[in-house]
Amino acid sequence: MKNGFTTKILHSDLESPIEHFAVHKPMHASVAYGYADARDLAKVFKGELSGYVYGRQGNPTTAALEAKISKMEDGIATACFSTGMAAIAAIFIALLRAGDHVVSSSFLFGNTNSLFGTLNALGCEISFVDPTGVANVAGAIRPNTRLVFVETIANPRTQIADLTRIGELCAARGVLYVVDNTMTTPYLYLPKRDKAGLIVNSLTKYIGGHGNALGGAVTDTGLFDWTRFSNIYDNYKNAQPALWGILQIRKKGLRDIGSTLAAEPAHRIATGAETLALRMEKASGNAVQLARFLAAHPKVRKVYYPGLDDHPQHRLATSLFKTYGALMSVELADGIDCFDFLNRLKLVISSSHLGDNRTLAIPIAHTIYWEMGAQRRAEMGIADSLIRLSIGIEDLDDLLGDFRQALG
Repeated sequence: MKNGFTTKILHSDLESPIEHFAVHKPMHASVAYGYADARDLAKVFKGELSGYVYGRQGNPTTAALEAKISKMEDGIATACFSTGMAAIAAIFIALLRAGDHVVSSSFLFGNTNSLFGTLNALGCEISFVDPTGVANVAGAIRPNTRLVFVETIANPRTQIADLTRIGELCAARGVLYVVDNTMTTPYLYLPKRDKAGLIVNSLTKYIGGHGNALGGAVTDTGLFDWTRFSNIYDNYKNAQPALWGILQIRKKGLRDIGSTLAAEPAHRIATGAETLALRMEKASGNAVQLARFLAAHPKVRKVYYPGLDDHPQHRLATSLFKTYGALMSVELADGIDCFDFLNRLKLVISSSHLGDNRTLAIPIAHTIYWEMGAQRRAEMGIADSLIRLSIGIEDLDDLLGDFRQALG
């Protein structure tokens, strides 16, 4: 009876008893947890008994959200974090050591790219490749490669990784395959189908959806054989082998770093997630229509959106994803100032966020990619006029009307 995506999310909390017969897991703000029997406290610390010991290591509200994310991604366990970047950092900090090698997409979100710079300084070498072709990934893998990291749809130019073939490659080589599913969400795409071992989601974006809570998650799909991963510490091998990885991420990447997701944002994200499918369908539908309108407009030079026939990975996106998502970027025609255009928009909000219910826009080269410098932006194809659009759930006629008048 609970097979559908939305049905599973809506009824997730009710699978375990909730105090006072509430239908949502309530917010548990307590940091400390007391036990009548001190032996039970010790057993919880040792992992011999289920329970909570200190707020930095988790709370019942966050645990309920973790169960919900695991259902979404068809995973065996999830660890939630204070932000999406904290979730990504936790994987690298917990699982990598000096001398390790990582293969990563070269089309990375700016902050993730910055984090890799820090890892490189700490002794982990990173090879950046074009992930739209599996041969590029295969050519970069070495004997000391510990993981391959890709995003489903790149931000902002919307390149799509060769997800299925990269998964097959990693499985054949015994390399951990990590997929950032933020831009597609588990509603549009399940990385587990393509052999991902770990899945990252920025819960701040589409899963939360309302721009009112920060959060991130790492989900273990249960597909990776952690007994073959040399960097698992002996003291985490007391658990089932399938849980070694997520346990080490929770202990070394969450507990030790303190990147805890608090109860209030966890509660907001959990309730926002209930309408993920409805919001993604509407936003994606809006995006397809708006992309077609903009692609045909004489004052727009180029539209980057997987739903358009001329997108280099359009056929791949069609085979992988339920819809094409709600993220796109546009280059304006010569002579049109991107700031003047953005200021003419009345409905669309100039903002650095994405994945919101409202349509948001930002000039890429002048903001989130500014620190990279002109040369690196040119290498990545980031034109000065490039504008990223995160399409929301507004009425389509209102959206089209706003862009029509702004371009007029």
